[in-house]
Amino acid sequence: LKPSMVTPGAQSGAKADAETIASRTLAALARVVPPAVPGIMFLLGGQSEVEATMNLNAMNQAPNPWHISFSYARALQNTCLKTWAGKDENKVAAQAKLIQRAMANSKAQTGKYDPATADEDASAAEGMYVKNYVY
Repeated sequence: LKPSMVTPGAQSGAKADAETIASRTLAALARVVPPAVPGIMFLLGGQSEVEATMNLNAMNQAPNPWHISFSYARALQNTCLKTWAGKDENKVAAQAKLIQRAMANSKAQTGKYDPATADEDASAAEGMYVKNYVY
């Protein structure tokens, strides 16, 4: 299953902490998703990489019957692509960012992500919501 997390609307101005997002998301899923579904792979839905990682971590700290993770594209790539910027001289730095994001999300899948020790890049905290985005 590939849903979005239950978060306040991007234009609402409201913010919710990771525990609130986790509890509301898990409650919504529990109402409609059978425990036999093997995994829930979330889309970021405009959240920053750090917000999404913290929300995933909070969900995995709560009891639930599913494997909960990301559909990883933007949860791993955004900071890496910004760091690389298409320049060969940025390749090593971008690869380091990829490893950093992969480690953070790996820990979040087990509920062991700690933002205080994660040394996150400032760009990882930038929201990715784009108003009126069309595919």
